[in-house]
Amino acid sequence: MAVTFSKWKTPIKEQDPEVRKTNFGEVCLGYSIEEGMKEAERCLQCKTKPCVAGCPVAIDIPGFIKCVRDGDMAGAAEIMDKYTNLPAVCGRVCPQETQCEELCTVAKMPGFEPVAIGKLERLVADWKYTQEKAKTEKAEAVSKGKVAVVGSGPSGLTVAGDLAKKGYDVTIFEALHAAGGVLIYGIPEFRLPKSIVKMEIDAMQDLGVKIECNAVVGKNITMQEIMEEFDACYIAVGAGAPHFQGVPGTTLNGVYSASEYLTRINLMHGYEFPKFDTPTKKSKKVVVIGGGNVAMDAARSAKRLGADEVTIVYRRSLKELPARIEEYHHAVEEGIIFKWLTNPTEYVNNGEGQLCGVKCIQMELGEPDASGRRRPVPVEGSDFFIEADCAIEAIGQGSNKVLLSTFPEMKLNKWGYIEADPKTGATSVPGVYAGGDIVTGAATVILAMGAGKDAAEAIDKYITEKKSK
Repeated sequence: MAVTFSKWKTPIKEQDPEVRKTNFGEVCLGYSIEEGMKEAERCLQCKTKPCVAGCPVAIDIPGFIKCVRDGDMAGAAEIMDKYTNLPAVCGRVCPQETQCEELCTVAKMPGFEPVAIGKLERLVADWKYTQEKAKTEKAEAVSKGKVAVVGSGPSGLTVAGDLAKKGYDVTIFEALHAAGGVLIYGIPEFRLPKSIVKMEIDAMQDLGVKIECNAVVGKNITMQEIMEEFDACYIAVGAGAPHFQGVPGTTLNGVYSASEYLTRINLMHGYEFPKFDTPTKKSKKVVVIGGGNVAMDAARSAKRLGADEVTIVYRRSLKELPARIEEYHHAVEEGIIFKWLTNPTEYVNNGEGQLCGVKCIQMELGEPDASGRRRPVPVEGSDFFIEADCAIEAIGQGSNKVLLSTFPEMKLNKWGYIEADPKTGATSVPGVYAGGDIVTGAATVILAMGAGKDAAEAIDKYITEKKSK
């Protein structure tokens, strides 16, 4: 039978690159309902639902897409609410191209693009939050127990929302002055507006979830106190400790970790100095080291802060680039320069403690390393210099030690992350569970959410069984 639907995704509107690189407004403008209905018609409604297998929170993707196709947005939202607490977030930042969309049956047909599952999820979530009656109903007044959640990132919010729906009294302890974790401090406004995160968190609070900010577990409240007051605890403090390469000149003014740079911009309004007292230096020439989404975020943020030239140096090639292809394309459109097979060797001092440039060396790909990717090795005699007054290292992050250093009972792995059961999140301490980046190391929002979803089921089972004895 001849295929009659489009081979390609329904086009989606975006800000013009020349305009958007001067503002922090959202790049992708989203589908209209009519455009979403058109895209939803491309779904084959497979009985085997291969796309669901690619979703860490197992959303009924064909189910909600069918509702969109039929114009039943309320039905689509109802289906999505059963599976995820952060649909508007995931619709924007989840790497659908390597998960649900990669397994889409339409994508297996030669020359066909997968259904735009992520963009449709965003459409449904955004529609839901525009409705006057978008308030989430609270669970039954009778509490099944008390659960503490340490950290309000995607994993913490997921476990909190799921347990609240099951009838638990949930309190989130957040160390920073605003809830949202990496969704707030790590991802720029042009990719994930703060208003979207706030709406998702407000919906969580409508369920009855309580959030205590400026609560540093391990400092102004101990794990022992939490374990005495609550029936169970879920640790989701992320992996926020920055890594540095350790090349000479790292301590110069003008050299940042990406986590500090982005936190200043995203959470502390650094771009509005002196109105806010967390300045982000206005730079003319910026070098970003790394090839992940964080590197793209830092580079594109620097461009929006007025940098004349922003260069990303990555020690491997485009083929190995870990960033989402969409983010790479957006960066190229915005004028970000890429230097492949390049690694910094020294940050150069201008004589007054200020960065004036980055010495680099060309690399070539050798044999595969532990990650399975070909190991980059320096090319002798290929040194060169890039003029820069700002350098940002985006080469990964380590585990947060504030809580862990005060909780020696918690078993850690050799990398300093919490050792937890991959299916339940159970740790070495009874009643204490963990998930997200503090267990896996830096990963995606949706994988952290999947861990939270699994842990919520395990915590419910643990408390129920404990109270029945």
